[in-house]
Parts: sequence; structure tokens; C-alpha cells
Amino acid sequence: MKKYGVNELRKMFLEFFESKGHLAMKSFSLVPHNDNSLLLINSGMAPLKPYFTGQEIPPRKRVTTCQKCIRTGDIENIGKTARHGTFFEMLGNFSFGDYFKTEAIQWSWEFLTEVVGLDPDRLYPSIYLDDDEAFEIWNKVIGIPAERIFRFGKEDNFWEHGAGPCGPCSEIYYDRGEKYGCGKPGCTVGCECDRYMEIWNNVFTQFESDGKGNYTELSQKNIDTGMGLERLAVAVQEVDSLFTVDTNKAMMDAVCELAHTTYQSDEKKDVSLRIIADHVKSCTFMISDGIMPSNEGRGYVLRRLLRRAVRHGRILGIEGKFMEKLSRVAIELSKDGYPELEEKQAMILKVISEEEDKFNKTIDQGMAILSELEEKMSADGRTVLSGEDAFKLYDTYGFPLDLTIEILEEKNFTVDEEGFKACMKEQREKARAARKTTNYMGADVTVYQSIDPSITTTFVGYDRLVHDSKITVLTTETDLVQALTDGESGTIIVEETPFYGTMGGQQADTGVIVNGNGEFQVEDTIHLQGGKVGHVGRMVKGMFQVGDTVTLKVCEENRLSTGKNHSATHLLQKALRLVLGEHVEQAGSYVDRGRLRFDFTHFSAMTPEEIAKVEELVNREIKESLPVVTQEMSLDEAKKSGAMALFGEKYGEKVRVVKMGDFSTELCGGTHVANTGVIGAFKILSETGIAAGVRRIEALTGDGLMAYYQNVETELHEAVKAAKTTPAELKNKIESMLEEIRALHSENEKLKSKLANNSMGDVMNQVVEVKGVKVLAVKVADVDMNGLRNLGDQLKEKLGEGVVVIASVLDGKVNLMAAATEEAQKKGAHAGNLIKAIAGLVGGGGGGRPNMAQAGGKNPAGVEDALAKVKDVINEQIR
Repeated sequence: MKKYGVNELRKMFLEFFESKGHLAMKSFSLVPHNDNSLLLINSGMAPLKPYFTGQEIPPRKRVTTCQKCIRTGDIENIGKTARHGTFFEMLGNFSFGDYFKTEAIQWSWEFLTEVVGLDPDRLYPSIYLDDDEAFEIWNKVIGIPAERIFRFGKEDNFWEHGAGPCGPCSEIYYDRGEKYGCGKPGCTVGCECDRYMEIWNNVFTQFESDGKGNYTELSQKNIDTGMGLERLAVAVQEVDSLFTVDTNKAMMDAVCELAHTTYQSDEKKDVSLRIIADHVKSCTFMISDGIMPSNEGRGYVLRRLLRRAVRHGRILGIEGKFMEKLSRVAIELSKDGYPELEEKQAMILKVISEEEDKFNKTIDQGMAILSELEEKMSADGRTVLSGEDAFKLYDTYGFPLDLTIEILEEKNFTVDEEGFKACMKEQREKARAARKTTNYMGADVTVYQSIDPSITTTFVGYDRLVHDSKITVLTTETDLVQALTDGESGTIIVEETPFYGTMGGQQADTGVIVNGNGEFQVEDTIHLQGGKVGHVGRMVKGMFQVGDTVTLKVCEENRLSTGKNHSATHLLQKALRLVLGEHVEQAGSYVDRGRLRFDFTHFSAMTPEEIAKVEELVNREIKESLPVVTQEMSLDEAKKSGAMALFGEKYGEKVRVVKMGDFSTELCGGTHVANTGVIGAFKILSETGIAAGVRRIEALTGDGLMAYYQNVETELHEAVKAAKTTPAELKNKIESMLEEIRALHSENEKLKSKLANNSMGDVMNQVVEVKGVKVLAVKVADVDMNGLRNLGDQLKEKLGEGVVVIASVLDGKVNLMAAATEEAQKKGAHAGNLIKAIAGLVGGGGGGRPNMAQAGGKNPAGVEDALAKVKDVINEQIR
């Protein structure tokens, strides 16, 4: 049997099923789309759920994929065995109401035995207990003897996840040989040992489950087949684990080279080697799909994996940064199957490098604190680090407990792990208690939680700014009330509102609520639990009561200005994708009446040319006065229309699609202008980095931009007035003034040098010889460091060859400078070490190169002693 590589097997599988009429689809992103049940894609069928449920029509009834997957159920245990990893690839062939059991079983057998060449005598099928149909196919069609077909129960051979499509499975096991067995009598398929490895799973979705144990036959039966690519490679290449198949072995070899060790020579080291190799791969693939390190969700999983790998690199003694080097290896090994890795290599490496830098600083900080704690324990005669101190290291400095334990073990210290756990438990309980009072408006949580949950608010403000509605709830800052009176602050909830509450980066509407009895100033509009909208503000006159009908009036100027900025962000996102590339994804936004802020994924600072191009594109579309059309449709329809979904955003069944001509189409629930011409103009004020691989643009439109230009104009006239010139001549006047300043500065330096020389006088008579090297150590008055360097150059010239040391006291502080000529250095003189040796006498420190060094100090009284010590130091240096 030929030992095909991982990349070969992937290609062979896809091509085999293409020959059977399947459409080979690219791997979907690790970020689930239209599936809120998953944090990351963890199986081959997960991205295809809409086809199985009938929500979407598949591009073909027969599909085959190789899907990248990540499973992170128990990260802390990854690496402790050679069987588990976070990243894997799942090969799959799928039928949506087309072929069923006979073809699925036949093709799985054909691929394994005829295409790959596995020994049929080492393959054993299993079926669900009462799936006689599958038994007949294996026995009569394929020709497998009955005693080699294993029947298993629901736990093993029935695929079901709550309510929905489900069905029996038929798995194929590969006998890896006695050396992987447990040695127990009767060891066979189904044993927990490593001998019989499942490599193929045919899932026959033929039932609909109601989740309560009731099953009905599906009219459209489906096939969902999964096979771990790495597992197949283990069998084909006849290696002992996932980590020794060809591509993973290459990763392991790269890690071993950096760690100066070999795999399977030390079990403790093997754990670290496996963790690094696996986690680097996971991080590389996650970043390629736009996931950025953060403290929540997918970003937290990425950060945790990356930092865990870095930590185990330190455990192995790998010096310096290494994650970027290993990520390059991962990209090279997988780019044939996943070309996006190479396309986004620069961004991937940038993100990994910056995140490793951050964690290294955390580790270094923690090491310094731990070192202090070790000294304190030694001084107190203790050998156990308290749980409180270990927890402080973990909680404040991000220093992992197992790393603390490991470092201390080397020095015969231990950690009070139970005390650490108690601190952890206390923190969790505090967090839980805090969550009970965490809310939308701080102390007002009890007020909002007391509102009848059946009360809701309907937003009607897309096409109107004034609307009449009935008050359903009134609150003060602490209580539910029946009335709000003149001067009171509180919250009003109505049945229907034209006020937009802060959401999706768009800041809230403001305005007034009025009727014949009173007026309420709305300062903020917020979304509350259960679909309620709260109008927060103050009664400026009169009184409102629950049940009153009121007129809600949105501030038109605020809404329009906010809409201009919001619409501009849509144009900006499309322009960024056109200029920088399709990797640009929105990573956050903020729009109010005065400005807009847009965060996006990109690996480097934008160039001035790129910024100018983006500005040009946005302003071009503004001038085009594109109609801004909004439509409500299903999420599936929106995706098919080309609407861009925001990364990480959750959407309901119905969504709003905002289309600006043919330029921009996005899913968005916010408010916008009627056409882009209303925006007026667009100007980028700044472009900065805010996190690894995330950039931020701040920009202005409309009235905000006019106010900005007015301010710039005011500042220009102030500058013109101060410079006593005209706007047209300001640049020339500034250049002239700078030239004058440079001339005066040069003249000032010459005078200072002359004064320094005069104050020093003739000092050449103070030159002494130390072992044949001329040494001059002198003191001058009131000279800064720049002046000392100039004096040093002059004295060296007079001295010819030797060592010069000059000290000066200026404004109560000491400046020291030392210089050694080339010949003096050859004999052993070293200016840097000389300065270090004498700086302590003036209460300071410093250093430098062999030829020149400087230091500062706070003790002028020590200058004479410092200069006197020069000869002794030179005496020790000269060989």
C-alpha cells in the first residue's frame, strides 16, 4: 500500500466523489454564518445545516467537502494525549434527497480499498442495532461476513441532536494491529484501546425527531458522511498518532528544532511539543478567517490557544519569539488545500507576532513579581507560596498557575493550590453577584427588572419622526411610578416609538415627549430586556401619568446628522475593501451627530495614498447622489442579494438590507439618509491601530465637517496674527523663522562652548599616565551633556591618544562624560565600563560604548571622588 500524504489524500477524496457526480465545494470559514448554536465550525456537516433542514436549496444534490474544523471543549487537556487536537480536517460526502445507504456504503468501501488501498481484511463495519437494511448491504452487496459486522446501540451508532433530522450510522473501523491493542482476551471492534480505529462514519438521516422520543420517516432522506483526514492518514501511513502523519510531523520537527529536542524522547516535553504544533495551526487558520485576539468569544479562544502555545515554548526553553516562524511552516504545509492562508499570510503573521509580544510582556512582569515573592519566602523561612499570592499573579498579571508551580518546583518551593482554588471560587461568586446587579443604567437595574415582561415597544421611526402613542411604564431613578412631575428625572416606555435606541454603533435619538399636560426632555434612548425601549430624561414641566397618550418628537437635526455619518460608514467599508482588499471586515463602529468611527481588520497602517484613495471613492459616491433603498427580507434572501453581514453579529429571521445604488449592500438595522448626496462631503481625520490586526478610522461629514473647517480656519487666522503675516505667506514666514532659530541656536552653542572652554582653562597640565595611557579627568562648571561631548572631542584632539573624563554640575545635577581613543581601547580602556564604575559616587548611573559613554547623578558632593577613582579604574582595565 502506498503511503499517501495528507495533501494527496484530501485531493484523492474530493476527486473520487466528483467522479460520482458530487460538487466539490471549498471549505467554509471557521466562523459560522447563520448559525448561532456554534462558536466555531466543529464538523464537516455544520456549515451545510441549511441544506439538511431545507432552509436553503443546495447548489447540487450531491456535495463533497474537506472542511477545516476546531474543537475546544477541553483545551487544558489537549496535548496530554497523542489522540486529541483542536484543529482537524473533516472529509465529507453529502446527499440531499438523492442517493442513500446502498451508494454511500459502496462508495466508502470502494474509496478505502480500491483508491487508497487499505487491506479489506483489516476493515470492519458497524451498524445500528436494528438497521437490517445496512446489514444486508454490507453482507450481501459488499460481501462482508456476518461475524465481521458489528451492531451497536444508540450511544454509538445513532446520530441525533435534539429535535430535527436524525438517523442510524454505519462506521468503518481499521485494525491497526496487535501492538496498539490492550492485550485483553476478546479485544475487538468497540474496545476502548487504540487498536480498532474508526475512520469513516456514514450517517443516514432518515427520521425527523420531535426531541421527545418520537420519530417519523423523512420524505427526503439525506446522507451525511464524515471522515477525519488525519485519522485516515494515520491508517494509510501506518504511524502511531495524528501527530506523526506527514504534515503534522513536519510541524513537530519544526518545533523540535527550535526547542533543541526530539519527539517521543521525554513524555513531559512531548505534551508541550504537541500543544505548540496543534495550537499554532489552529491560530493560523482562525486568523485567516478574520478572527482577532480579544477577551471574549472566538477572539478569546484564539488568544487562549496562542498564549498557551507561547507558554509551552518557554517551558521547552525556546529562546525569543517563535510563533511567527511556526505559523509560516503551517501555511506552507496547508496552502495547497487552503490558498487563503498564503493570500492572508502577512496579516496572519502580524497578528501572531503582536499577540506574542503582548504575552511576553505579561510573562516578564509576572516573573519579576514571582522573583520578589521567592525572596520574601526565603527570608521568612517559608517553602509554600500562599494561594492568595498565586491568585494575584494569575488574576492581576495573567500568570498561569501551572507555570507558577513549575518555576517554584525547580527551587524546591510549592504552591497552596487549595488556597488558589478558594480565591478563584470567591472571585467567581463575586462575579455572579455582580452580574445580578449589572445592567443598562447602573443602579436602575431593579427598576427595569420589575417591569411586566409582557410589555414591549414597537419601533416606527424609519419613516417618521413624530408619532402619538400611549405611556405603558413610568419610572424614577429608583422606582416604578404612576406619574412623573415637573423636575423629576426618569424613564418613559410607550407602546410605539419613533425614537431610535442606541444599537449597532449608532447612538440614540434625542427629542421631546409632549401632551397638553406636560413636556419631557429625552436625553437618551435605550434598549431594555424583552423588547422594551426606554426614553431617559427629565420632566421640564407639567405631569405625565401611565395611560396618557403623548406625542413623541425626535430631534430632526440630530437624526439627520447621525444618519449622514451612518450612511458614510457603509460607503467607507466598501471603499476600504476596494482599496485594501476583501480581508477588510467591520470590527466595530460608532456614529453620532458629530462624527463617525469605523474599526476594521487590516494588518498594517494605511499609507497616505490609500487614505486619499478611500476618501476619493467615498466622496465620488456622495456626489453621485445614490438612492439609499432599504428592504426587509429573510436572512437567506439578504445573503443571496450580496448583502454584507457584520462579523460576529447575530441576526433574526427578518433583516433590513440597506442598498446604496450598486456600490454598497449591507445588512443594517440603523437609520440612514434618503440618498448619499445629503451627506455632503467626507473627510478622514485619522487612521490608527487599536489592536492586533485592527485599525480605526475617525472621520467627519456634513455639519461636523463644516465645523471642523471653521475651527481650522480660526486657528489659521490666529497663527497668521501671531506670525504677523498673511495666510498666503505663512509657510514662507515659518520657514524664515525656523532658519533664524537654527542660526541663533548655532550661535548659542558656540558661545556655550567658548564659555565652557574659558571656565575650564588650560587643563593639559592635569594629564597623567597610567600604564602608558594618557588620562585626563577634569571638572567644569555649568555645562550640559551636549556641551560636555563637544569639550570631550576638543580634549581628545589635544590629547592625541588616551582617555578623557569630564564632570560638570548644572542646576544641582551631575553630568559625566567619558571618551577613549582607538589606541587606548586596544590596550583595554572601555568608556562604558569606566562610567559605570564611577557613576555611583555621584548618586547616578549610566553607560555606553567602549569609545564614548555618559551618566547623570544627583550628588554633586561626589564629583571629586568620582574623578579621583578614574585612575584606579583605568589601571584595572589596561592589560
